[in-house]
Amino acid sequence: MRKILILALLVMAGCGQPATDGDFNSKLAGFQHLPGFIDLYHDLDGGKVYLRLDALDAPFLYQSSMARGVGSNDLGLDRGQLGDAYVVEFQRHGDKVLLVADNLDYRAQSDSEEERDAIAASFARSVLWGFSIAGHTSGALVIDATDFFLRDAHQLARRLKNTGEGTYAVDAARSAIYAPRTKAFPDNSEVEAVVTYKGEPGGNILRTVVPDPTSITVHLHHSFIRLPDDNYEPLPYDPRAGLIGLSYGADGFADYASPVGDELLVRYARRHRLEKKDPSATVSEAVEPIIYYVDRGAPEPIRSALIEGGNWWNAAFEAAGYKDAFRVELMPEGADPMDVRYNVIQWVHRSTRGWSYGSSVLDPRTGEIMKGHVTLGSLRVRQDYLIAEGLLSPYGDAERPDAMMAMALARIRQLSAHEIGHTLGIEHNFAASTQGGTSVMDYPFPVIGLSADGDIDLSDAYGVGVAAWDKRVVLYGYQDFADDVDAVAARQEILAETLATLKYVSDEDSRAVGTAHPDGNLWDNGADAIKELQHLMAVREQALAKFSINNIREGRPLATLEEVLVPVYLLHRFQLQAVAKLLGGDYFSYALRGDGQQATRPVAAGRQRAALDAMLATLNPDVLALSPELLATLSPRPPGYTLGRESFPRETGPTFDPFSPARSAAALTLQALLEPHRAARLVAANALDADMPGFDEVLRSLLASTWLAERQSGQQAEIQRNTNLLVLDSLLRLQVDEDVSPAVRALVLDTVAGLHDWLTARVGGERNAIWRGHYRIALSRIAQAQDDPQSIRKLPSVPVPPGSPIGS
Repeated sequence: MRKILILALLVMAGCGQPATDGDFNSKLAGFQHLPGFIDLYHDLDGGKVYLRLDALDAPFLYQSSMARGVGSNDLGLDRGQLGDAYVVEFQRHGDKVLLVADNLDYRAQSDSEEERDAIAASFARSVLWGFSIAGHTSGALVIDATDFFLRDAHQLARRLKNTGEGTYAVDAARSAIYAPRTKAFPDNSEVEAVVTYKGEPGGNILRTVVPDPTSITVHLHHSFIRLPDDNYEPLPYDPRAGLIGLSYGADGFADYASPVGDELLVRYARRHRLEKKDPSATVSEAVEPIIYYVDRGAPEPIRSALIEGGNWWNAAFEAAGYKDAFRVELMPEGADPMDVRYNVIQWVHRSTRGWSYGSSVLDPRTGEIMKGHVTLGSLRVRQDYLIAEGLLSPYGDAERPDAMMAMALARIRQLSAHEIGHTLGIEHNFAASTQGGTSVMDYPFPVIGLSADGDIDLSDAYGVGVAAWDKRVVLYGYQDFADDVDAVAARQEILAETLATLKYVSDEDSRAVGTAHPDGNLWDNGADAIKELQHLMAVREQALAKFSINNIREGRPLATLEEVLVPVYLLHRFQLQAVAKLLGGDYFSYALRGDGQQATRPVAAGRQRAALDAMLATLNPDVLALSPELLATLSPRPPGYTLGRESFPRETGPTFDPFSPARSAAALTLQALLEPHRAARLVAANALDADMPGFDEVLRSLLASTWLAERQSGQQAEIQRNTNLLVLDSLLRLQVDEDVSPAVRALVLDTVAGLHDWLTARVGGERNAIWRGHYRIALSRIAQAQDDPQSIRKLPSVPVPPGSPIGS
């Protein structure tokens, strides 16, 4: 028995135990040592990375990201994309070291350790990883972190599964630490890994961007970052100020140490730390300026445009009393854009156009931005160039490439400023376009001039510089007040002055088609939405009248005229939504009690009816028809030029469908006009005030402009019939839409019943076969809706070429 016990002890001593300090130090000496915030030891031969832990139980920031992406806007897995961030600490538990993430959604901001312990014990934490202790050196623990860095930190497998692209898992045999981007610095340590996922593809997107869709290789990046010191003063979030909250929903965190009667939820705004060298001076240099760096991969002249547009923000900081506190420069050679020490503007390529965005690495305890991280889609400049080609017909006797490039670069300058604005902590302001462009934080539609003789002018398509709202937001968020100034009162004074003259509508009250605020719109222009829609319809008419082979370069297939045609034909799509928001619209503010703002004000009845008329005018068959001369230039696609989503759908096989553009345009109008929430608001407004247009008035006007309108002939007649069926399908869908209010459903049912009676009376005496068949189709669909309401959900919708993001 004694021999067995001794043998067991010897086996235990030889298995799973760290090497002696001497042996282990000798082993470490053969590794590449990267001293920094957390010392790294890279075993280049063995492919492992070890971490030296000089301090346990000390919080720091862990940020994951994707250094090299997949290249598809549909999948949203971009180069440079930031992932999850946590305040974490290493904790030793016996022979293990755990990486523990704090739960910062629930806190006790108290000097009492007992109060803080109580909240910590009440809500769960998350252990992100468990590490084995590899050894000791100079009194510090050393852990093997290789598996931690080679895991699916970006949750790419889950994203691919959720998008229907297949089932994937990390293949460790084809994954490795990436030495060139594994570095350590005094305040941050960076590790990058080549991570390969193997699996079975299940969709069609990955095949377009990966050589072998069964093997997807990306680079995942890991940053260990020293948390900022306690000298930063968090800025309370104010919903009127135009700053982004600690979380994008501005939800903040619950402070259970707050006095009873005070609000439990604490909200902070995001901003960089910026201090004046002399806070008492009217103008002072900054203790440490904010510097952004442009990706060296951006080509000229785009690179210079990005730098120029980004530097517009210095004017806002100058207005707040800073001298040279903000600048944009070219990225130093060899610098890593994922390094937290650099605020970056990355030029990111994708297989299709898509969004640009501004993200931040921030201290989740306070909202302090530690790194601004801008992602700009490289195809955006090409899309603006394409829009200009469609408007200018530039390839005739005198080509005008300079005008198109000037417009595209003007948009890139504005885009650079816009996305940097987000990484400065500034929200969208989608009301800016209604006040003459008071902010670069709106989405700008090009300002298109039209002369009396029909010439289209793009020389002032996009604004230059940051504007009034931007300067006021920077003044509010970044002003460094002198010690003898009440900063809270001073900020409230700044905000009151701002709100007295400038309008603000946030992201969540603008994006959806059915939002209520008439000023909250993307890609619109003008103080008068109706006049701007009418102007764009005139521009569109002129551009289509001139549309010809002169809209594409010599030597290109005539079929590619369609790519240029799409944005011109649908030029009014965004302004149409702005007009729609006048219907059942409500001007409101983010008022606080006592601030003097008017909470809400409905759009005047006459204005709503004018909006309805303007929308219905876009369904006119004469407006939607393309000229025979234009249609004759649109040849079928040659080999190698397949149809894509940027093209109009077609029911005519290989040839261009002359009625497909009209169906797409009509679908956009009907989507905005019959949006369920808008319909419910119209019902409610009419019930409260009989002078206001109700949804029943909208339905009557819609039928009068389509089914009951005077019959057209030729091409216009076919467009009319197509539009009629789209109207009916839209109404039938409303009948079965679970989000539709009972009052709206009742009005739709009554309208469809009335249309049924009208069709029944017409079909028997109709002599024209195509019109008689048109009426019979409509009657059969109404009968189908009565017999099997759920089948209506399967009615095919009209595909529409994508619009937003218009400039990407």
